[in-house]
Formats: sequence, C-alpha cells, structure tokens
Amino acid sequence: MEQQIYKGKLTQFHRLKIVKKEDLTKNTFFLELEIPENLKEKFNFEAGQFVSIKFKSHDAEVINDYSMTSAPYEEKISLGIKINSENGATSQLYENYQIDDELLVSQPNGRFTLVSKPSEFRTIVGFAAGIGITPLISHFKNILHNEPRTRLFLFFGNRNSEEVVYRDLLESLVKKYHGRLQVFYFYSQEKTTDQLFNGRLDEKRLNLIINQILHLDDTDEESTIWDAVDEVLICGKGEMVKTLANACYHHGIQKKNIHFELFEEFNDDIYPIEEEFPLIENVQVDFQMFGKNYQTKLSDNREKILQQLLIQKFPVPYSCKSGICGSCECTLLEGEVELLENEYLTEKEEAQGKILACMSIAKTKKIKLNFDFN
Repeated sequence: MEQQIYKGKLTQFHRLKIVKKEDLTKNTFFLELEIPENLKEKFNFEAGQFVSIKFKSHDAEVINDYSMTSAPYEEKISLGIKINSENGATSQLYENYQIDDELLVSQPNGRFTLVSKPSEFRTIVGFAAGIGITPLISHFKNILHNEPRTRLFLFFGNRNSEEVVYRDLLESLVKKYHGRLQVFYFYSQEKTTDQLFNGRLDEKRLNLIINQILHLDDTDEESTIWDAVDEVLICGKGEMVKTLANACYHHGIQKKNIHFELFEEFNDDIYPIEEEFPLIENVQVDFQMFGKNYQTKLSDNREKILQQLLIQKFPVPYSCKSGICGSCECTLLEGEVELLENEYLTEKEEAQGKILACMSIAKTKKIKLNFDFN
C-alpha cells in the first residue's frame, strides 16, 4: 500500500493485478483488475463510482481517475479508458502495462450514485457522450440486475458509428432483459437515415427525444414516458452536461433527480445563479489547509470563495468548480455562506458544517474554513 495527498485528501493506493486487457475501438481500451480476497472489503463500491490509478508516464508518476463499468455484484474492477493523445499519460498506460502487471489503485470514490429501489416501478433515463458511457454501464447493469420493475432508456452520442464503445455489451443487455432497456445512438459527424439521430445531444435533441421517443406510455395512457421519469443520469463533457441538465430541469425534472458526472475540468456553473445577495466588502477569510494556517481578504462577495482564493494564488484543491467533484470540500468554522448548488454533499454533511468552496458565497464579514480532513 502507498498513500499520498491527491486532490486535497490523503489517498491510499493498493496494488491490483491486470487480468484482462482488450482494445475497444482504435483509441479506447478495456482493463479488468482483480480484487484479492484480503482487499475485498476496501474495494466495495457503488455503481457509478471511479478509482484513481497511479502509474508511470514518461518517467514521471501520474494519477488519473477512471470510472468503472463493472457493477458491484460482479466483484471486480473493469475500466473503459480513452487515449486522448499519442504522447499523453493514458497512451503510456496502454503501452507499458500488460496482463499480470500491477497498478496502484485507490479505493473507489465518487458520488455519481443512486439509491437502489428494487421493489419500485421506476423509469430512469441516461445521456452519455463517448467514453462518458462508462459509469452509466455500471449503473445500468446494476439496476437491471437488482430492480426487476425498473425500465431504462439510454441516449448515447458519438461522432460516428466506428467510435461507439461497448455497443456489443449494450446490445447483449437489451436482449437479456426483455424490453426493459432501450438504447438509441446519435452521431454528430455521420449522416443517419432518420434525422432525429443526426447531431449532438443538446436541448434541441432532448425536445425531439421527448416528443418522438418518450411520448406514448403503454403503462399509462394519460401520460407520457417523460412524465414518468424518476431519475436522469448524464455523463460527458461539461458543456453537454450543462445543456442537458438545464433542459431536463426546464422540462419538469427536479434538480435533485438530475445526476451528472463530468469527464473534464469545467469552470462554469451547471445551473444559472438566480439569487442576489447583499454586497459585503473586505471579507476576511482565515483557513487551514495541509496543516498550515492562512489569512487573506476578499475585496467583496461578488465571486465564490474558491475562485477568489485561486486568483490570489492559494493552492486550494479543486477539479471542477461546479459543485460536483467534492475536491474543495471544507468545514465552515465561523461565519455564514450561501451554498448555491450542491451535487456532492449529503444532508448530514451539510448539517455538520461541510461546504463546497467553489459554490459558496460569503454572507458575513469574516469566514473561517478548514480544508483538512481530521
């Protein structure tokens, strides 16, 4: 076992052996990692979570996060990985690590998760683009296995049909679960016979999906399938997530039922800020981070706390700036803030004084924070 600070948290890495490695498309591949008996408890996970992998790239150690495609009942870690560039870290992972080699792997993390409801009739809709399909595969396998009454709809965007990862797996799930799963493929750079499937997954496409696919509901003649949607899962690049999350919200899905995972650093708010706050100038911020104490002043509270600390060059941990990843989680020890959006913290954590600095606006002249986890 090794441990180090990663994204502001002390992270433990364990050695896991690669037991399978396969090409998926020309720039994506699959790894399966074996969980030894003595680590089974540490590697319990929920559908939709990810692991961080520490490996050598060009003689330097790097850490990357990869979502799992395996479901918890499979008791293994399967990863779908995209090679973004010829000389990038992921290409080194592909070139230098083979079956029977070991990788340093963190315990599972992430809150792109759902509460399982095996006795309920549910309708769950998923939107994914490219390699963003990986955590949705974990979710869909898990739901199909554990929730016999839940039906699933997947809308999967790619540039062209050659780049579709996991098509065979998805089609096998469609056949195995007898009409409980429907999958629709969309291509942004390939013409399709039906114009509906030609283009990116965006607000316009969602309108068409609602009106042409999720319209008639065989189980309830008085409503549409969209009316029956209980949860929405979205995974991909930031702009797609932002567009679809807002479109789903404007079409009547509550924010608490719209779940998303970002596959890149994203600096925008997912939802527009609708509240206005009284202006406070010269806000004093005291904070503890990595065992050190810091003091600074923010000129005012027009911007969120994390963004202002970063402008002042403080090394505050962050990944997304959108309230999703939890890297900037901290404890509010003194003062008041407004937490604008929160896709990460639980109600219990909020009650304990936890906040996300990237989504917090100061509401008092003095704020005291602790970024360290005790």
